[in-house]
Amino acid sequence: MKTKLFNIAFFALLSVSQIFAQDVTTVRANSSDISDNLDLQAVASVFGEARDLEEFEQKLNDPKLQISNLDLNGDSRVDYLRVIEATEGNTHLIILQSVLGVDTFQDVATIEVERDRNNNVQVQVVGDTYLYGNNYIYEPIYVSRPFIYDAFWVSSYRPYYSPWYWGYYPNYYSYWAPYPVYTYRDHCHVHINPRNSYNYVNTRRSTRAIAMHNTRRANSYERQHPERSFTQRNEGVNNRYALDQSRGASRTSDRAATASSRSTVNGTQELRSNNVRSTNINAARSNGTSAVRSTTGTAPSRSAATTATRNSSQTVTPARTSTTVRTNPSATATRSTTTQPARQAGNVTRSSSPAPAVRTAPARSTSAPAVRTAPAPAMRSAPAAAPRQSAPARTSSSGNTRSSRG
Repeated sequence: MKTKLFNIAFFALLSVSQIFAQDVTTVRANSSDISDNLDLQAVASVFGEARDLEEFEQKLNDPKLQISNLDLNGDSRVDYLRVIEATEGNTHLIILQSVLGVDTFQDVATIEVERDRNNNVQVQVVGDTYLYGNNYIYEPIYVSRPFIYDAFWVSSYRPYYSPWYWGYYPNYYSYWAPYPVYTYRDHCHVHINPRNSYNYVNTRRSTRAIAMHNTRRANSYERQHPERSFTQRNEGVNNRYALDQSRGASRTSDRAATASSRSTVNGTQELRSNNVRSTNINAARSNGTSAVRSTTGTAPSRSAATTATRNSSQTVTPARTSTTVRTNPSATATRSTTTQPARQAGNVTRSSSPAPAVRTAPARSTSAPAVRTAPAPAMRSAPAAAPRQSAPARTSSSGNTRSSRG
């Protein structure tokens, strides 16, 4: 009955846990996105270490560094990123474009550098709306002043315009296949200078840079694939920063769901183990009860054998001789001699009664005066010789045992 109750409770617990599990709704963000293949913090870090824009473009496309992982045209080759610049007063607009085909370019990011009247330079790395969503901006704060600043505001400075295009690339450049997103993330963090600070903001500071970019923006890939824009790829998310936040929330919810599922499994296993233990305990109890009952049932046979042994005249006579040793005040002699005569009495009794009667044949029913007739000093002088003196009793009858000792 108890086992049935435990099984009913177990199945009820499983059904309740399944009901609660169905009520939980988990919101999952996309595991990967196009914007994952170009880290703007790495772009800002490389920009601060370059001496000029030509070196900056070289580092972006260096096969050894592999700063970019973009493959927009899907040819299993990382796209070449060319750098073009436009200047106006103290504002420098640097545009990064993917070379996707003959006269086919797509803007991926811009770097807007502007100097104020106090010679303070403000830098913003802005992700293109098509790839990163609206206002995905990082402001790097460099631990040391970049060398490229010294070249920007020279009177003889000329804006940089990349000479490379589709099928015509520098000698240091070679194709490489894009990595999986998780591999690129781990690889790209190596090229981010941890001493710099990269602050996320959602407002572009230079209105002049915005106006300059509107007249120079290249979006050939966007016009060909308008359905692949950031807002189409990620519904309900404004930009890449919000996407990262939703990913963090989904990871937290996944961890919580995993922890709850593990606790449910552990509770189920514990309930099963408790059911097994209770079943084993009940079985042990039932087995113990039957064993006690069976043992109790054998008691009458032992009492009957004991009664038969006491009524036998042959059992009483050896018992008196074995009691002779109890008059010895020494405890050690008493134990040794008591054991040996009892075995002699058992030997005599086995010829006339069953074995259980020998174990229960005590000398309590004999009287003390009859025991005193045996000489105690002989037993004290040789405590271990008592079994040897009783050896002749095995060949003679029980009636002659007392006469041989006399």
